[in-house]
Amino acid sequence: MAVPKRKTSKARRDKRRATHKIASPMVATCSVCSAPKLPHRVCPSCGTYRGKRYIVDNAPLA
Repeated sequence: MAVPKRKTSKARRDKRRATHKIASPMVATCSVCSAPKLPHRVCPSCGTYRGKRYIVDNAPLA
């Protein structure tokens, strides 16, 4: 089994881990109501996608 000859320094270790970050979610704006939404998804506030209405009744479920 391979064993390292030298201890990995903190700088080298941290350089390797520098790319292991969490990416922030992409946010687009709705073209109808200008609310923030996820791209390529129906707008949760007005129910439209690419100018076409898909959710007619946007009432909360009780």
